[in-house]
Amino acid sequence: MSDQTTQDKWDKRYREAGLPGAPAAVLLDNVHLLPRRGTALDLACGLGANSLLLAECGLQTHAWDISPVAIEKLRAIAVERQLPIVAEVKDALRDPIPAVQFDVVVVAHYLERALTHAIIDALKVGGLLFYQTFTRTAVSVEGPQKDEWRLADGELLTMFTPLRPVVYREEGRIGDISQGWRNKALLVAVKDAGSAGECVKALQD
Repeated sequence: MSDQTTQDKWDKRYREAGLPGAPAAVLLDNVHLLPRRGTALDLACGLGANSLLLAECGLQTHAWDISPVAIEKLRAIAVERQLPIVAEVKDALRDPIPAVQFDVVVVAHYLERALTHAIIDALKVGGLLFYQTFTRTAVSVEGPQKDEWRLADGELLTMFTPLRPVVYREEGRIGDISQGWRNKALLVAVKDAGSAGECVKALQD
């Protein structure tokens, strides 16, 4: 799918959408882990529900999305609420993510494995990654149709090595599938001083 086709698809979806929905569970359920101040990046932010929460918590928030429609809507809300959000039309695959710039990076429902090292590198030492997306093991048809756009079982737990996991959840089809948190995996992980060194070595190898 070309970049323009991708943008057109999301523009259409966001043009028809209303206000941003609820923030991702990985952020909403673990908001107490956020630093009191700092800089955050909401990657592939969509209409910006996560960006709004980050900014409301006092973080200087950068929001990136490929859709100008989504970014325009988010900018309007940020101005109305007087929130510190810099919303920009950016394609993470083409626009480099700046290294060692963010105290928090949030990625929700966007899986691009080629960006793994760039996301790790974007975090400052002590920075936190909040990541959530769909899994191949699911109990409904929610989410993307192609397996390549979904996480394999346990993949997210190792995908962002050498970050240190703080919170991880992936229930798959275990137990009573009518209950629980299904179809997705989530991870909160921290970039320790040691893991920062390991990341640099990995990029050099």
